[in-house]
Parts: sequence; structure tokens; C-alpha cells
Amino acid sequence: MQVRLISVAVLAALSTASVLAANPADSSAALRAKGLLPAHRALLQQAAEDVLTVKNVVVDRDGTEHVRFTRSYRGLPVIGGDAVVHSRHGQLKSASLNLTSKLRPAIVPQLSSQQAIIEAGAAFGTGFRGVPAAKLVVYARDMAPTLAYEVVMKGTKRDQTPTEMHYFVDARNGKLLDGWDMVHSAASVGTGKTIGLGDVGITTDSTGSGFQMIDPSRGNGSTYDARNVAYTSAASGATLFTDADNVWGNNANTDRASAAAEAHYGVAMTFDYYKNTHGRSGIFNDGKGVKSYVHTGTNWVNAVWYGNNMYYGDGDGTTYQPLTVLDVAGHEMSHGVAQATSGLVYSKDSGGLNEANSDIFGTLVEFYANNANDPGDYLIGEKIYKSNPTGTKALRVMFKQNIDGASYVCYPRRGFGTKPSDDPHYTSGVANRFFYLLAEGAVVPAGFGAGSSYNLTPASLVCNGNTAISGIGRAKAGAIWYRALDLYFTSTTTYPQARAATLKAATDLYGTGSAEYNAVAAARSAVSVN
Repeated sequence: MQVRLISVAVLAALSTASVLAANPADSSAALRAKGLLPAHRALLQQAAEDVLTVKNVVVDRDGTEHVRFTRSYRGLPVIGGDAVVHSRHGQLKSASLNLTSKLRPAIVPQLSSQQAIIEAGAAFGTGFRGVPAAKLVVYARDMAPTLAYEVVMKGTKRDQTPTEMHYFVDARNGKLLDGWDMVHSAASVGTGKTIGLGDVGITTDSTGSGFQMIDPSRGNGSTYDARNVAYTSAASGATLFTDADNVWGNNANTDRASAAAEAHYGVAMTFDYYKNTHGRSGIFNDGKGVKSYVHTGTNWVNAVWYGNNMYYGDGDGTTYQPLTVLDVAGHEMSHGVAQATSGLVYSKDSGGLNEANSDIFGTLVEFYANNANDPGDYLIGEKIYKSNPTGTKALRVMFKQNIDGASYVCYPRRGFGTKPSDDPHYTSGVANRFFYLLAEGAVVPAGFGAGSSYNLTPASLVCNGNTAISGIGRAKAGAIWYRALDLYFTSTTTYPQARAATLKAATDLYGTGSAEYNAVAAARSAVSVN
């Protein structure tokens, strides 16, 4: 088929996101999509008092329009009620959603908000800060729509990692229905003299008296010194990095600007990757950069995306370097891209997909940067270790994540729930392996095969014995994954639904029955997602 011969450059253009107005809800595509809603209420499981609100708009070059909606019922957010309407020439083609019922609950709670906070507090434990907040919502994830309280509790974990838990408590009986953390972690033109990447070029802003670490070419993204203050106060007490000669750091931790330059560079590479590969201008596709805070906390071994900002710890100084390494920067900011597009919630199957999405794009950013001191690979965070002589030690090994003794690499029949072993950092292994097989095939990377301490074989990279899988390359695999995330995933997408979404994306880009389509199907089956 002719569509199979489309070049990578054209593929990127095909999947380019286009916000058609300052307010997407006012665009002509949004108005057409809203005009389709009354005739398709049944398909969209729309109750009489549902309100669908435009979140964003994407238009393909062939005129196909994809409009993402959030949903509320009688003023209450419907958790799991989001939907994407796909149309062309004013005619509905399909819709992506998980909601399966038009029934809606009575909105008078039998439980007080204080009782809901007590129930959530039992799950959170001690150590929260501030006053927990509770509001009524309609919870409709994997169950009939139910009146619930969304209870938000903020605090700090023992390892200094911030946490903002969102719990959903049944407003009838106090049963805890679900919960997820909004803090997504990694464990989790001057010269930047970085710690792990050598000397790199970074874009800064010239002032009358010198330079400041602001990147005008990338939405004024900026980098601050948190002065080893915990993330809770980092933003208020941080200082913007400035310099007299536009040479930042000394390639070591003895200069605080070394870690700053590394983070600044990682942000720039991530911004450029999304813009040049997928046509996405900034995390939220609004052309704006992000603020990064380095030297957060004391000996904090983590990095997080939280509140639309980046926070990097310094590591413990013994085993771990500062967490400003390239793939960690790409990983964390890709949590922001997931937040801005599908909104994958950090629980059950969608939590694993969210975490894998960040691993996938963190990896693609690393390959995109093409830095000789940190060549692209399918290892996450390998550069944070002070000692890693073989280069095979990592936070996560995408093709064989269960090397860590806790992660999954094959999808279980039961799916994933909310028990501790189903943490998104573990369940991500299924999607990480899928992406590796899609891009590279059942090929054991150097350093992990015969004669290594891992002794992996092609058979150990698949769950179904299919060692004949051939990869289609990172560019095509990345285009398929991004399109599925941007257009077909919803906040509660499951692994089986992700299979359908990536097959749909492959069809859009390459055609049904193409080699790329068949590769997606084979790679999904190879991780037991059928």
C-alpha cells in the first residue's frame, strides 16, 4: 500500500498536534465535535445532565479531527468519564472512552467529608501536611458510576520524596475505591560543564551584567538552585542560576552549577525532541518552558515532576550522583506530556502505562540527544550511579525489567490492581518490553547476553516463545506510541485497550495489515497482551 512508504518526516507531520485557537474549545474542530454530541449520546454514554468540555484538539493533515473531552455530571467531575471524538468532514468516525453506563448516582452523600478524610487518612498514614481536602465526584473507573469523595492528602515520604495522594472514597459506605499519587518520580549559547555528559552547549539569557539560566528559545525554561530545601519550600526560596562568563559548572559536584547545566541541557533536549519529532511545542503544547529546581532536599535520591515543575535531588553522594541525568529529565517531563494529553491516572493498568510512557520517551530523548558520553540505550538512570563499570546497572531495564526482582514483563490474566506489587514502577515493565520488541525485535543488547552475569537469550525477552519478532525501528515505534497516547488513550486505558489503541495508531500511519501494524500485534502478544 502506498501509505506504507511514507517517510519518517511525513509521519511526524501526520501526527502533529494542532491547537486551533487560543482557547481550543472555540476552534472550528471543537465546535463541529460538539455539534456531533447530541446525535451520539448513546455511543458516548452521555446522561441527560452530563456536560462534556473540550480539553484539547488535534487535526491530522488529511482533515481528521480528534477532540478530547472531560465530563462532569450536575457539576461533579466524572472520574473515568473522559472521551475522544474522532471525526472527518463533520462525520463521526469513532470515539475512545472507557465509560460503559449512562446511569448516574444520586448526588446526596451518606458519608460526611470529614468521615471520608478519616478513611483516606487510614490509607495515607501519618506525616501529611496542611489540611486534607475532600470534594464530591462521580467515580466511574472499572465500575458503575458511584458518588465518591476525592480526598487530597499532601506530605513527604521518608526518603524526602513529595507525595500528593488522591483517594476516592465511596460516599455511601466509606469504602476506599482507588488512589494515586500525583507526584510521578523516577524510583524514578553557553557552555555547560556537566557531571555526566561532559561539556555541552546550553542556551541562556544575556543581561546587562552577565547571563542567567533562562532559555528564551524554548519558552523561557529556567533552572533554579533550591539550596537543598525540601520540595515543599523549594520554589519560594530558590534562586535563579546566574553567571558572569556563560560557562557553567566544573564537571563535578563541587560547583553547584554543574548539576544545573545538566538539568538545563536535559530540558532543552526534551523540548527539542517533542517539537522536532512530534510537532509538540512544550510539555503542554503552548510553547512554554518549565522551571527546574536542582539541589532539592538533602541527599535526596530522586527526581519528580510535580505541579508543572521539575525537582532534582543530589543523590546520596555515595552510591548515587545528582538525578539530573538525561533520560531521567526526559522521563519526568514526559509525565507532564501524559498529564496534558490522555491524563493516564497513576493506578492499575493506566499507572503502568503512564510510567512506561515516561521510560519510553526518556529513552527516545536520550537517543535524540546523541551525546557520546551518554549513548542511547534501553536502560533508565544508568548514569546516576557513581560506579557502573559495565554500564548495565540501571533503575529499570526496559527489555527485562523483572531483573529487579519486583517488576512484571508479561501481562497477568488478572490485570493490575492497587496492591503494593502493582506499583506503576513495576507494572510499567510490560509496556517497556512491548516498546523494545516493537523497535528492536527479540535481540539481546550488548552486555546482557551469553557470558554476562545476565546471560539473556532471545527466548528470555518474550512471553510466548516468539523469538522471530523483528523491530521496525525507534522512529516508527515512537510515532505509533505518541499517536496512541495523544489521540486514543484515555485516563483509565488498560493494557488490552492500549493494544487496540496502538494498532489503531499503526493503521493511521501505515495502513491495516502493514508490516508495522503486524509488528505491533506481534509485540503486544509477546508480552501477553492479546
